[in-house]
This record gives sequence, structure tokens and C-alpha cells, in this order.
Amino acid sequence: MATRIRKPADERRDQIVETALALADQAGPDRLTTGAVAEAIGITQAAIFRHFPKKQDLWDAVATSITGRMERRWAEVLASGGGARERVTHLVRGQLRLVQETPAIPAILFSRELHTDNAVLRSAFLGLMSRFADLLAGIIDEGRARGAFRTELDAREAAFMIIAIMQGVIVRWSLSGRSFDLCREGERLLALGLCGLAAGGGNRS
Repeated sequence: MATRIRKPADERRDQIVETALALADQAGPDRLTTGAVAEAIGITQAAIFRHFPKKQDLWDAVATSITGRMERRWAEVLASGGGARERVTHLVRGQLRLVQETPAIPAILFSRELHTDNAVLRSAFLGLMSRFADLLAGIIDEGRARGAFRTELDAREAAFMIIAIMQGVIVRWSLSGRSFDLCREGERLLALGLCGLAAGGGNRS
């Protein structure tokens, strides 16, 4: 009989979270169980409970993991410089690339688990969306001041218009069985939206 190697606690926690994300994508967040996670990893359900005593604790860790990934992408964009239009494009591209790499994200966003069953998870994702909108609005405000975007724009409304473009293309990508390049299509549609926001016909950054 093979000897089971015990992983360090942090490594095991990360493995459980990654497995939960994979299963949320494959079977749907509403069907995610600690038993299924344990079986996929090859450990007992009791081992899951040592790290996450309640299923809610596992969902909290999933939300924390997704939050960390998004925040790292945001920081990269904010440190990259460039004009306002360029930074908006990079910010959206980073989000769409993250969704491609972690397809459980849209599965969770449109799940009953998020919208009906799990108020803590819903609050976490709503907070993420609000912070992302704040980042976009800040860049758009800066762009207005520098003549890149129309001065009469409401920056926050423009930010939510961009988020709506992202959500629409993500839904279409998911329903189509991920049959097209999400980043490429998202950038194409974003470019059309930014033309409508731009001052002077959209030629300035």
C-alpha cells in the first residue's frame, strides 16, 4: 500500500481551493460539495474539514483567492503607465484574461450559490465589482481632464457601461462553449465603446 504524503497546511489549503474552483467550473458552483473536493484530491472529507470547518469557510477562501488574482492584475495595470484609453484597455484585457484562465469565475457570477444562497459570497463579488468600477472611473476622470474623453461624461456611468460590455461578451463566450478568444473579442467591443467616449473622434489617448 502506497504511503500518502502529507502536504504542508498552506499547500493543502491552496490545493483544496484550486480543486474547488475546477469543480465549480466543471459541475457548477451549486453542485460543489466538500465530498467531491476530497474525492478529486484523494483525501478524506475529514481532511477538508481540518482546513475548512464549514463549507462557507471554503467559499470564503475561494472569494479571497479570486480577489487576490484580480488585485494583482489591477496593480500591474496601474503601475504600467500610458494614456487613459490605453490603461482602460489594459485593465479590461487583464480581467478578461483572468476569466479565461479561471473559467469558474463566470460560473460563480451567474450561479444560484451567489445570487440566492450565499450572501457573504455575493457581498464579496459586489465589492469587487464596485472597486473595479472605481478604478475605471478614476482613469476616465483623468482622461477627461487631459482631453482623452468627453468632458461631459459621468465617469462612473461610463465605467459601468464598460463593465456591461465585459459581462455581455463573457456571457456569450460561456454560452458558446468558449468557442472564441474572449480577450480579442472583448477588446474589439471595448474599442467601439471607447470611440463613443472619446473627445475629438477617439484619436487621443
